[in-house]
Amino acid sequence: MQLDWENLFKRYIIDDEKTPYFTPVARLNRRQARYELFAYCLLTGVLYALVGIASLSSGLPHGSAIGVPLYALSLLLAVLVLGLTRHPHAAAYCATGPVAAVLYFVQFGFHPNTGTGDKVLLVVLLLFWLRYNFRVVAIARAFRDMPERHAP
Repeated sequence: MQLDWENLFKRYIIDDEKTPYFTPVARLNRRQARYELFAYCLLTGVLYALVGIASLSSGLPHGSAIGVPLYALSLLLAVLVLGLTRHPHAAAYCATGPVAAVLYFVQFGFHPNTGTGDKVLLVVLLLFWLRYNFRVVAIARAFRDMPERHAP
């Protein structure tokens, strides 16, 4: 049995319906927006849950400060609300995650074992993530006015 890599790539990576990440928000329909918001909520929900649980450890730079895990778990709750209601306020609250991560690194510093290249990579990823959150907020704002499907 041989896999058809070209069709698999088209089906899961560059499918206009299920992976519309390069489609402008104004041209999205609700189905595309649902797929994109689902992927966003799944990935960030898992990330916020892991960060919330890991931040309970007193071995991290923030010590035993309770604000960090509470904030991470509040972001998880906002992701759940966004996934269920697609409300713009939930999307805006979710978008504060990368900003909070940068502020965390400014306040508490990086883990002592983090190298310079890793620090640069983390900051660059946080900036890209912050930029993508603007798209998520725009999708949530426009969701109610989006057509269900585009006419063929």
